[in-house]
Amino acid sequence: MPADAVTLVVPGPLQFFLPAKHRGAEQVLPADGTSTVGHLLASLGVPRTEVGELRAGGVPVPLSYRPAPGDRIEVAAARRPQAAPTSPPRFVLDVHLGTLARRLRLLGLDTAYAANADDDELLETSLREQRILLTRDRGLLHRRALRWGAHVNTQVPDDQLREVLARFAPPLAPGTRCPSCNGELHAVPKTEVESLLRPGTRRSYETFHRCAACGQVYWDGAHGTRLRRIVDAATG
Repeated sequence: MPADAVTLVVPGPLQFFLPAKHRGAEQVLPADGTSTVGHLLASLGVPRTEVGELRAGGVPVPLSYRPAPGDRIEVAAARRPQAAPTSPPRFVLDVHLGTLARRLRLLGLDTAYAANADDDELLETSLREQRILLTRDRGLLHRRALRWGAHVNTQVPDDQLREVLARFAPPLAPGTRCPSCNGELHAVPKTEVESLLRPGTRRSYETFHRCAACGQVYWDGAHGTRLRRIVDAATG
């Protein structure tokens, strides 16, 4: 290594963010005396939300540490389970994660989602309500204003759900949130919603829940088996 350079040792899980031609455990970068470790990692494409403990010569250092020439920085991925700003954690999802949003709500997790929300709105919601921003947009995770975020690495909703649950280990309360709007669900007597039901539903079902926010009525219908599989996989 050149005497005026810094070496970043990037673990396997974070090499996903590196340009293909630069993927490898050791990244040798110029030491300019002003760039922080956070800046150096960002220059390689690694968002700070994905970074865990940093060590320079075996000593823990923050993202704001300015490495000296010859420093060797060992980088760890964000620890699992990861701490959240609230307990239980709350989430806000970008426009590409609608299916994941519904599945998180199905498990009782407070999940904000709007199909037309732009980046500024997502950031504002995250900061105002202390929500973890989940996104596949790496650029969004590099925004300076962002405090809590996580990259969703996969494209398949089942895998996305497992990924988020493994990273944050949130307590689950299936059947307590509206999959459509995130409102709270409450059990209601059949007589209270009977006028809203189709004749076949009135004849076949006796147990109902209703969203306190949007008024949507839910029962264990034909789609219940598929939903139970999702819940069972998550809670199992």
